[in-house]
Amino acid sequence: MAFYRQTALPGSPKGTYLCSRTIYDFLVELELIYEDEQYVAINKPNGLLVHRTRIAEEKKEFALQLLRDQLGYRLYPLHRLDRGTSGALLFAKSPDGAAPLVKAFEEQQTDKTYLAIVRGYTPEAETIDNRIRPDKDHRHKAPQDALTHYSRLATVELPIPVGRYDTARFSLVRVKPETGRMHQIRRHFAHIRHYIIGDKRHGDWRQNRMFLEELQSPFLLLHAAELGFTHPFTGQRITIKAQLPPNMARLCQQFGWQQVLEQQTCLPQPIPFALPLP
Repeated sequence: MAFYRQTALPGSPKGTYLCSRTIYDFLVELELIYEDEQYVAINKPNGLLVHRTRIAEEKKEFALQLLRDQLGYRLYPLHRLDRGTSGALLFAKSPDGAAPLVKAFEEQQTDKTYLAIVRGYTPEAETIDNRIRPDKDHRHKAPQDALTHYSRLATVELPIPVGRYDTARFSLVRVKPETGRMHQIRRHFAHIRHYIIGDKRHGDWRQNRMFLEELQSPFLLLHAAELGFTHPFTGQRITIKAQLPPNMARLCQQFGWQQVLEQQTCLPQPIPFALPLP
């Protein structure tokens, strides 16, 4: 479910908000996809910040705040998802629960799987090994090692001219970052010139404009589909899966990728495609 600027409705239940924009106009709550005594996870919509940040001071809504209000108790963020990225986002219910998993994320002891739609036909599989330079606020720091593994799942060629080309080619890729640097996936795919569609900072504006104008898709097409970790209190291996947002599912169906997605164990099945199947 897409997320936009939200305002609480007078007299509505706590945690109920109006989601308003030209494409959507309905009531939403953050979707819970996992919960136990120590942790809770949501399927974060596109466009929602995890928590308050200096780089987006104009924003008034954050996943941390909205979920706290929805559930009625304090929560502790464990990891990041970029504002534009949708998918699995995990919180702790106490400081004691947060500490071991924050450490696990920092030490790359969690497993993360993403799906993305990128420009061009990528190689069938590849590891991107390219150091990530710090952002402008941390220029004094050295570049960090960063590894991203991906495999191509499907391709499509659209009869829509973009730039100097008469057609436009795209790939659906499954991505597994080995490290967790800021904007790592987006920057790594920009490095190999297979820009993630909808990425306004690291992407290709021509492709982004085409998706907006021709395909009515204004979102970053990067989804955190699966998150795996060892539960610090039970020792069990936990796997959390987040369903594709409607916009990305719709595009995949338009591109003929239904069967490919139905084979992906990183996604909850069945996938609720919006368009009638042929």
